[in-house]
Amino acid sequence: MDDDSFLRRAIALSAQAAATPGSEPFGAVVVKGGRVVGEGFNRSRARLDPTSHGETEAIRDACANLATLDLDGCDLYSSCEPCALCVAAMQIVGIGRVVYAASLADSAAALAGVPREKRRGGDVAALRREAGAPIGKGRIPARQALVAEAVAVLEAWARASG
Repeated sequence: MDDDSFLRRAIALSAQAAATPGSEPFGAVVVKGGRVVGEGFNRSRARLDPTSHGETEAIRDACANLATLDLDGCDLYSSCEPCALCVAAMQIVGIGRVVYAASLADSAAALAGVPREKRRGGDVAALRREAGAPIGKGRIPARQALVAEAVAVLEAWARASG
């Protein structure tokens, strides 16, 4: 199979999501060695999980199917350009390449009339700018406290794991 075939599968999953209550029309597949190892579509409303995007669901499925947290050597195909949350998840697991169909601008234009109660939108450009900033430097105020207590737990775990 080629890129277009895998991308068509991601788009088919987005169409399946569009017909599934509590889902939004975003689908993705993870591919390793020329075969699909994970699939997913957005189920945020159905699962009351704001991280249940097509890409994150495909990553979860691939990790479970391959029994690993390391997806080095895998590619991800998405019906839409991934948001900052999904890009971060891809980087954490080591996805090597992404192929996508609709851009974020395309999806924003297509979904502009969807009421907020059906789809919680957001400023994706602002999210991208803020995603890499230290906590408290973006829109969410933050306060750091009890550092020594938290570091003690981390250090104890590191000693036991070493």
